[in-house]
Amino acid sequence: MVLPGYTYGDPGLPPSPVSLEALHQLKAALLWSEEDEKALKEAGEVLKDQVEEVLDLWYSFVGSHPHLLHYFTDGQGNPIPEYLERVRKRFGQWVLDTCFRPHDEAWLAYQHEIGLRHHRTKKNQTDGVASVPHIPLRYLIAFIYPITATIRPFLAKKGHPPEAVERMHQAWFKAVVLQVALWSYPYAKEGDF
Repeated sequence: MVLPGYTYGDPGLPPSPVSLEALHQLKAALLWSEEDEKALKEAGEVLKDQVEEVLDLWYSFVGSHPHLLHYFTDGQGNPIPEYLERVRKRFGQWVLDTCFRPHDEAWLAYQHEIGLRHHRTKKNQTDGVASVPHIPLRYLIAFIYPITATIRPFLAKKGHPPEAVERMHQAWFKAVVLQVALWSYPYAKEGDF
């Protein structure tokens, strides 16, 4: 299945300005471990058939807050359904990528691309829409909590013991923080990242 605008692994995607060494240091700052790698893959196995339910919840959350839905609207403040749907499909793939993709140069390049797509540098270009031109960094950071808190019930749905659910949840939390840190690159002044 081809997802419109999904360019993970595309050889034309520019490399991330963040080196693999800087990535490893960032992961060390997050207390990332091999256990987290395993728990994240386990989380992916638990989540892969629940992605649409997860997206329903997240989209309901965004849709219930006009100031968040605003970033998917046209010049008159009307939501752009095609834009919301295309982003939703990539968001679903992001859940799977978060759990299963190795943290290599291709992954780093796509994380940088995601950051650019939220920033005025590339917002709206991927989907060719005339929407709000920029998502403020504060919302990327603030979204860490709902994207993390709301995933826990989904991780618990398959009957894993509480300690396994907690391991998966903590790994997911670290993975989300890691990605948001990388997405913030375009928002930082030269030399500040």
